[in-house]
Amino acid sequence: MAQKTAERQRRVASNLRRHIGERSTARFLQTLPAFKVVEEMPRHLKFLLEKLEAAEKGHTKVSR
Repeated sequence: MAQKTAERQRRVASNLRRHIGERSTARFLQTLPAFKVVEEMPRHLKFLLEKLEAAEKGHTKVSR
């Protein structure tokens, strides 16, 4: 059983290396937009995080 798993992992790794090295993959990745860092968290995400923190602490009221 362990040999089957090891062989499967080896094949998956080999396939991934092959696909990553293909020219078509490089061309596709070049078409993707670049990510940018946003300094400030959007209000709706901040609200959801506050709500999560309150739930973890056992509080139910969250100010918006």
